[in-house]
Amino acid sequence: MRTVEWSPQGIRLIDQRQLPQKVEITVCRTVADVAAAIRTMQVRGAPAIGACAAYGMALGAQLSAEASSTTLLAVLEEHAEVLAATRPTAVNLTWALARVKKAAQAAAVLGADAIRSAALAEAEAIAEADVRANRSIGAHGAPLIADGDSILTHCNAGGLACVEFGTALGVIRAAHSEEKTIHVLVDETRPFLQGARLTAWELSRLGIPHTLITDNMAGHFMQRGNVQKVIVGADRIAANGDVANKIGTYSLAVLARHHGIPFYVAAPTSTVDLNIETGRDIPIEERSADEVRRIGGNVIAPADTPAAHPAFDVTPHRLVTAFVTETGVLAAPYGPVLSKAVASAQRMQPITGEQPSRLSATPRERVEV
Repeated sequence: MRTVEWSPQGIRLIDQRQLPQKVEITVCRTVADVAAAIRTMQVRGAPAIGACAAYGMALGAQLSAEASSTTLLAVLEEHAEVLAATRPTAVNLTWALARVKKAAQAAAVLGADAIRSAALAEAEAIAEADVRANRSIGAHGAPLIADGDSILTHCNAGGLACVEFGTALGVIRAAHSEEKTIHVLVDETRPFLQGARLTAWELSRLGIPHTLITDNMAGHFMQRGNVQKVIVGADRIAANGDVANKIGTYSLAVLARHHGIPFYVAAPTSTVDLNIETGRDIPIEERSADEVRRIGGNVIAPADTPAAHPAFDVTPHRLVTAFVTETGVLAAPYGPVLSKAVASAQRMQPITGEQPSRLSATPRERVEV
């Protein structure tokens, strides 16, 4: 199945907290369920969070019995506020919420049922566009990887971080499908271990050769010539090209620059936030210190030990060799090329609700609660 998808029972998603020990499917039957799934990292990764939030809005619209368009739009606004408050760094979350709201507003003239239909149609469009974007990212990025390359990646930017296929891991998958001989060094990614638990699991299932390393081994392998490329994903990209990604990304970028290793960021244009001028303005999520003091429920430090847990850091654009997006490989200067790429992607995917005459009949009956 996809990481997140619509079903008659509600929103089905893979509970990523349970991996790699077991694959467990969670069904979100209310907007509160969706918010909790995002907050507790049952679903994670910027594109997956965006799609999940969009489906959450559609679910909220269908569960509402409001007959008035105005009242239903107000309900959706409340849902959007709840969902937007779950995690502050990944811009795909608020981007997806804004898209669904815009589609709903455009359909409001046709009545409340048209709003319900438009919200679901837009959520489905966001999910489908993510899959297409990821496959395009893979196709554009594969030529950057040479036969025999060893690639270092951080956190999880595979199919689990998206609706399907992956961004940084999508590039690796595409290169592997071309029968290039490659090897992946997987950073464990403390403290949540997305690399060890999720990326290694995905690579194993895909049959891609890989080696798990602790985060503090990266410099050692670079120094010895065992890394030819670094490819990571992103949670938010500022207008100037500064990149917010999982904590530890900045350190890898500095190490890569020192060793003359290309450092690529693979992400859809939906992760670009043109309203944020530089990385200094990107909000950094601070998560529970207990996630640092524990690993898999096991206490690794005295209970009263102060611990910090910024979930993301910011890599300055000058350390990025290029961005790989669904529109192509983007080289510096990043300001104008990112803006152009975003505009191009928006032209390719209009808001569903901007064409209300094409809306399907109300899908309310598809949700069984």
